[in-house]
Amino acid sequence: MNETVAPKRSSKPASNEVSLLDLVQIVADNIKLLTVGPLAVGVTALAISFAIPPTYTASTKFLPPQQQQSMAAGMLASLGALGGLAGAAAGLKNPADQYVAYLKSDNVQDALIERFKLQQRYDEKYKVDTRKELSKHARISSGKDGLITVEVDDKEAQVSAELANAHVEELRRLLGQLAVTEAQQRRLFFEKQLNQTQDKLTQAERALRSSGVDASALKSNPQAAVTAVAQLQAQVTAQEVKVASLRGYLAETAPDFKQAMTELGALRAQLNKLENVNSKDSSSGDYVTRYREFKYQEALFELFAKQYELAKLDEAREGAVIQVLDLAQAPEKKSKPKKALIAILATLGSGFALLLYVFIRQGLRNAKRSSETAEKLAKIRRSFGFKA
Repeated sequence: MNETVAPKRSSKPASNEVSLLDLVQIVADNIKLLTVGPLAVGVTALAISFAIPPTYTASTKFLPPQQQQSMAAGMLASLGALGGLAGAAAGLKNPADQYVAYLKSDNVQDALIERFKLQQRYDEKYKVDTRKELSKHARISSGKDGLITVEVDDKEAQVSAELANAHVEELRRLLGQLAVTEAQQRRLFFEKQLNQTQDKLTQAERALRSSGVDASALKSNPQAAVTAVAQLQAQVTAQEVKVASLRGYLAETAPDFKQAMTELGALRAQLNKLENVNSKDSSSGDYVTRYREFKYQEALFELFAKQYELAKLDEAREGAVIQVLDLAQAPEKKSKPKKALIAILATLGSGFALLLYVFIRQGLRNAKRSSETAEKLAKIRRSFGFKA
């Protein structure tokens, strides 16, 4: 028997994988392009960097106004609720961040734009675009040490220093218009309360004068008893303000809040007891009521007046003092452009781009050797309007 043996086909499949040796070979074949090309780009970038106008950076460091509460500490113990309410808005985690926001505000930026004619300097038509450009040139930051740093870039060294120092000057101006510190906020709060209480005290005094005094009113001798009631009413009012302020940032289950509510309940109970005794003993209710209202407003007025005077003293002693640590000076050396860095980055970037180009080009060459891949590439060219 003659058996026909079929020829064995090669079982080695065609592989499109590229080995490390193939990659090294591609690099070796294009070594001249991969070395001369990046070096040429780097030298060109270095030459261009000499034509870029230099940029100078000036910086100033300053310490923002510090919060001080020492003079009011003793008096706030007796009226802690009102004092806490007045200074609650000043409790920031990092007060320096507040002054950074002031420096970046439109108020300060617009003043700088007008002062240094920045619209013409930055060649901007609208002020809103000038603010954005100024934000790019001026970098404002606060450190953990509490200092605020202002860095300004400009084509002229002297202008960069003047613009950096002008930020501090404009901040001083703005702080003169705002109540920023704890003492300033307390002063505004108690000034408002004092004015309101003064109006009510005047009304109570007029009502008391119009009530007249008769024999029964003189017998009741309300001065001692009613004065005590009025002072107790003032304490109840102060405690109610304290509870209202605590409710803004404490839960009702907090120990401080519970203690404040207990004190308020005790004061109210004492007030009710004293009012009931006076109402039974007094036969001239109209006069006693008006006299008690007068003494109540008078006691409140005295409390607010003391706090207002303390706040004014603290504000005068504290003020919005900005302490400049490092005044900006005209820099002697330019900060930009960094010619060596530009040349190195241009060389590395162009080298990577050329290496990628070489690999892609070699991949396309290999793909053309396959008829199926060549047909797909031809279709892609035709779809984009290129000739095959």
